[in-house]
Amino acid sequence: MPDDADDILEGLLEPEVLERFAMTPAQRWAAAQKLWQQYVEMGGSLDPDPDPQSPFFDPEEPSPVPADGRAGVRLIRRGPI
Repeated sequence: MPDDADDILEGLLEPEVLERFAMTPAQRWAAAQKLWQQYVEMGGSLDPDPDPQSPFFDPEEPSPVPADGRAGVRLIRRGPI
């Protein structure tokens, strides 16, 4: 039976989570920056998603091109099933 709080945490949490908890705020910030860089390199976008509820939303504004260059969700059937 673990008698130390660290032993209890090690039994409950995955090693990656414990490693993150052990980092300083500056180290966590640097790790997050690396993750964002990888996300953008893989084709992710930092632009916010359009918000149709916003008073500044313009439905006529062209939407961004998907990262894979393909069309998004398409309407397949218009009539009843």
